[in-house]
Amino acid sequence: MSVYSFQAINIRGIEKSLEQYKGKVLLIVNTASKCGFTPQYSDLQKLYEKYKDQGFMVLGFPCNQFGGQEPGSNEDVDTFCQLNYGVSFPLFEKVDVRGESKHPLFAYLTQQAPYKGLDLNNSEAKMLNMFIEKEQPDLLPGDEIKWNFTKFLINREGEVVERFESPVGTLDLEPAVEAIL
Repeated sequence: MSVYSFQAINIRGIEKSLEQYKGKVLLIVNTASKCGFTPQYSDLQKLYEKYKDQGFMVLGFPCNQFGGQEPGSNEDVDTFCQLNYGVSFPLFEKVDVRGESKHPLFAYLTQQAPYKGLDLNNSEAKMLNMFIEKEQPDLLPGDEIKWNFTKFLINREGEVVERFESPVGTLDLEPAVEAIL
């Protein structure tokens, strides 16, 4: 099994097979428009533009499960991303990425790349960890996604190579992308 086994509905309501990305390096990200990590859209777009001609794609999956930080419609999300960040990489409809109703793709991703913790030497990670411990401690146990902008790097065979937690900046994972291009 690989990520190519899954289907998802894009932001405009059209079902797409992820098999259309076969042979590409993918970065699959759960996103939100009203999150402290939302500015990562800018660097996701930069990374996409820099490497798209080498077979790199970013796939964004908006999610409203963390602090209600993606409250708008799919159309609202699409408009927000284009107007504020010039997003031209594929966006998909809002999905759940954890819990009973999580999208099967995210069940697969979290199974393939278990949670290894947050790097508490990173100030953003430390703040996120403290926030979750205080406000939503039920999010911490297990391998489920902990917050918006968790990133999964996928190789050209559709296999999960690495998981990057929310505070890891997009440009910080550029060496990992380059290594598998």
